[in-house]
Amino acid sequence: MTETSKYINILKQADIFDQLSLVQLGVISKLCQEKMFEAGDTIFLESAHSDELYIIAQGEVDIMVNPSLVSDKSSNQFSPVTIATLRRGQSFGEIALVDNGLRSATAIAKQDKTRLLIIPRDGLMLLCDSHPELGYHLMYNLASDLALKIRTNNLLIRGELILRSSK
Repeated sequence: MTETSKYINILKQADIFDQLSLVQLGVISKLCQEKMFEAGDTIFLESAHSDELYIIAQGEVDIMVNPSLVSDKSSNQFSPVTIATLRRGQSFGEIALVDNGLRSATAIAKQDKTRLLIIPRDGLMLLCDSHPELGYHLMYNLASDLALKIRTNNLLIRGELILRSSK
């Protein structure tokens, strides 16, 4: 199996590439780089520069936030909190595609041999500009994925607020 067809098979599993043709996935696959991480390895840190999208090919990734970044209390009172565990076929780092801003969370490999496809923002944006149909489907899927993640986090926040108010 060629590297391109291996990457296409991984991209086909990711929701953000839903409804893209094999030809379109083939074009995207040429942008991909593969990287392996061991359990506990930091993929990126919260507040770091962001310019890459990640697709999990194998393993799991914990997405963590540091509550001390939004607290007026001493920073050593809080430790990072895992807000999601992502698995094969899931993507993360999508916000980098939208605003090229700072990372909103830390990503840590949860399992040994966690394998990621990494897609650089600049290459993907250029591809979207030169292939508008691909760009439309990708951005639509990206918006849907981010909306789902926001809704899920809103439910978690509401649940936490209800727990705190009942104490």
